[in-house]
Amino acid sequence: MERETPWVSHYYNNFARDDWKYNSFLDLDDEGDKDVAAVSLDLILPDDLLERIIAYLPIPSIFRAGCVCKRWHEIVSSRRFLFNYSRTSSQKPWYYMFTGNDEPIGYAYDPVVKKWYNIELPQIQTSDWSIASSCGLVCFMDNNCRSELYVCNPIANSCRRLRECPEMEFSDHIALAISVNRMSHKYIISVVQSKQVPGNYSQFDLSIHLYDSETMMWVTPLTEVLTGWRGRDESVICNGILYFLIYSTAGDRYGLMSYNLSSRGSNGLLAKRYVPVPFPLTCGRLMNMKEKLIMVGGIAKQYGTDIIKGIGIWVLNGNEWQEIARMPHKFFQGFGEVHEVFASSGTDDLIYIQSYTAPALLSFELSQQQWRWSQKCPVTKRFPLQLFSGFCFEPRLVISP
Repeated sequence: MERETPWVSHYYNNFARDDWKYNSFLDLDDEGDKDVAAVSLDLILPDDLLERIIAYLPIPSIFRAGCVCKRWHEIVSSRRFLFNYSRTSSQKPWYYMFTGNDEPIGYAYDPVVKKWYNIELPQIQTSDWSIASSCGLVCFMDNNCRSELYVCNPIANSCRRLRECPEMEFSDHIALAISVNRMSHKYIISVVQSKQVPGNYSQFDLSIHLYDSETMMWVTPLTEVLTGWRGRDESVICNGILYFLIYSTAGDRYGLMSYNLSSRGSNGLLAKRYVPVPFPLTCGRLMNMKEKLIMVGGIAKQYGTDIIKGIGIWVLNGNEWQEIARMPHKFFQGFGEVHEVFASSGTDDLIYIQSYTAPALLSFELSQQQWRWSQKCPVTKRFPLQLFSGFCFEPRLVISP
């Protein structure tokens, strides 16, 4: 299948030119009757009113609007428009789905217009990189050498490589998270590492590494030995608290641990901050939904098995999990063969769930308690054992790493 031209390239290629020419970027079914006379908005609307109208458009339409004429380009690229848009816009989170191979190919889904867009993320060099997102920024980390760590804005096509953490070593498990301050746009990145103690199967060294974009420094505020537990690859920062999943060395249950980022100390991590999970799970996915901790999990038939019988959603209230939804059986069957693990991420009010074995994408809106399939993703399955993965992110114009 021929790949689509990225709409981001329309934006940057045209904005870099001085010889402006009108380009409508209309879809074929939007051309309408060309014989009908049109009234130019330039003649009747002042800049401030035109800004407000354009600000209500979806992000792809704003990029196209910037290619209409020189005046519209100056409006959508002005500091005033970008600032006001960032304060008033209420875009729903997008989902980026990509193939699980050595050269990942992916598309981003916009649930507002129900379309997939071809967005290239060159930072993802292989499909097994750790990925986390917050407030328009996406963080990528190489799971093999741990030396490559990037923060980027997929919409603005801006990227920055961070300095390597000197205390970070190779580990058995790693969990990546990022939290962005919505006012200052400063961010904190956390890396939770877990490594088996040599000669002791039941003990794992656990360490937490934090990067502060304001100081551009790494710190390692916590190192501790876990007995009977090991870290996993799932973590999230929610309301100043770092949450991460752990798994028993006996292989029969999950648990949740938390760490207050403001404390920067290691007093009583396990004793005071352990929360059991509500069901036997095949896997768990953590996410920050309006500063509430949400977990999407595969419900196992019984403890110690990898046979999945359903998918549930829980919210953490204090130290208790409360179930808020369970996937209806018809949607569960819609994935076809569902393995014990799957991809799931969300933010704001929208949760995405995706099977690793097919490019099907299901969303769940918390406020409406509504399940909905997305439009079919253009990515194709080229061989029987090919896998797919993905993550969600907030589309934002004005935020840079």
